[in-house]
Amino acid sequence: MTAMDILQRDDLAFPQSLPEFQQQFPNDAACAAYLELACWPDGFTCRYCGAVGEPFRIVTRPGVLECRSCRRQTGLLVGTVMERSHTPLSTWFWAAYLVASQTPGMSAVQFQRQLGLTRYETAFGILHKLRAAMVRPDQDRIGGMAGEHVEVDETYVGGKTRGEGRGVHHKTLVAAAVEVCHRKPGTAQDKRKDGRYAGRVRLAIAPDRSAESLCGFVGSAVMPGSLLVTDDWSAYGSLRARGYDHHAIAECGDPEVAEEFLPISHLVFSNLKTWLNGIHHGVSAKHLQAYLNEFTFRFNRRFYPFNAFRSLLSIAGGVQAPTYADLYSGAWTHPICSGCLH
Repeated sequence: MTAMDILQRDDLAFPQSLPEFQQQFPNDAACAAYLELACWPDGFTCRYCGAVGEPFRIVTRPGVLECRSCRRQTGLLVGTVMERSHTPLSTWFWAAYLVASQTPGMSAVQFQRQLGLTRYETAFGILHKLRAAMVRPDQDRIGGMAGEHVEVDETYVGGKTRGEGRGVHHKTLVAAAVEVCHRKPGTAQDKRKDGRYAGRVRLAIAPDRSAESLCGFVGSAVMPGSLLVTDDWSAYGSLRARGYDHHAIAECGDPEVAEEFLPISHLVFSNLKTWLNGIHHGVSAKHLQAYLNEFTFRFNRRFYPFNAFRSLLSIAGGVQAPTYADLYSGAWTHPICSGCLH
């Protein structure tokens, strides 16, 4: 299955409330019909023989269609995070709706309770598969808008330093690129932070603070030619040579200077850390990128929370998901929102 651009489909009804969701998706067959309409808005077309027309629908296997001409079967879930799952399709839809509509998100324990699952491991696995689906494989880079700029900065997340003195022991370095937009002059919101607010964000774990890591992140997250504002860390020194309109702020380690000239990225970092500690009570470094992906997904859709459900299914249509064994063994590498970061 190719990626389904559900977000752009006006003919697909979208539930605006829980009762409406339950009415629209009461069972697996209703969920399969939704996916079928998303894949073939003009009617089923067999991918094997090209025949057009109404397929056979296997009642005992929702999501499987059989061509009336060549009798070959097509699975609606092939190539999605739901492929080879024993969890009912209606549960997957309910999970996607919960993830998309609950603005602050929820922990795996809360997720397990809401879905009525007997095993915590199942809830944990579904959540991480959906987090894998929050990263669009062909995600575009941010920036490039006239009159706007992008703040780039990094911070340390997680880890415990108790008894080890000051420092960043066991913490993970996270790089961020944040679009800085401006509100319309004269509005009530225009007075907040000089009318500036965060547009789209990109977050990724950085191996270190070297030029290779940080400039590599910028290259995968921000369009060349964009106006970039960073601190005066030497690793950012080559950004202008890489095609960016780079402006470095000499903060000299002063947090007040950084807050003045990089306020939006610091606001994003503050929201991220509050979210990680408040909802998830901290996360392991092994799974941190998955949580960064979820935060990015939620943050970039915060003004349109109900559209996140369509977007989530759209992205999920072209993403290979980890198996439960991969998640728990550490063999799975979580995709990065801004592309590959080496």
